[in-house]
Amino acid sequence: MRCGKVYYREYLAGMITETDDGDYVFQYETEYVKTHPDLFITFTMPVREEAYSENRLFPFFEGLIPEGWLLEIASESWRINKNDRMGLLLACCQNCIGAVSVVPVTEEYEA
Repeated sequence: MRCGKVYYREYLAGMITETDDGDYVFQYETEYVKTHPDLFITFTMPVREEAYSENRLFPFFEGLIPEGWLLEIASESWRINKNDRMGLLLACCQNCIGAVSVVPVTEEYEA
């Protein structure tokens, strides 16, 4: 299982996780839900207590991953398969343009 901390501006907004079954889960942090109920990371994922779950990477996070020649460079530099979307998200999206960033969690995380 791989996961990353999702930041909105300087706030820890939640966690994105790829399960061992290949599903994806995004969960807003409880404190974020209480203190920033209107600061959603995307219109398609409003702030709520319930987790979002999909069998493919959420389109919003997919959009953070580089494309074209930049994807080629990232894939070759980090030796990550271009189809490993979670791997690319965790490797490339720590300092994105915009308000959202994803920082890999290296220790074991229980979702």
